[in-house]
Amino acid sequence: MTKEQVLSKMKAYTPFQQSVWRACMSIPEGRTRSYKWLAERIGRPGAARAVGSALGKNPFAPVVPCHRVIRSDGTPGGFSAPGGVKAKLKLLKKEKAR
Repeated sequence: MTKEQVLSKMKAYTPFQQSVWRACMSIPEGRTRSYKWLAERIGRPGAARAVGSALGKNPFAPVVPCHRVIRSDGTPGGFSAPGGVKAKLKLLKKEKAR
């Protein structure tokens, strides 16, 4: 699925989910950002847990690269895709994420 197709299909979801997923799409390959960073980026600085919940419902991976979102303390946090956190770490290693 292309980025344009994903953006079109996102309209079926809540405005909050859309804002989280769009912000997540801005994370470059090989980089990570925290749930807190995403919450601040969308103008909801106290919503890091809600950001995590929205990412857990992300139907657009890998176009919306939720595997690039980690906890503020540098640990991986959760990952709802098959394989869980092990799969997340494998994807980050493949991207040589910092």
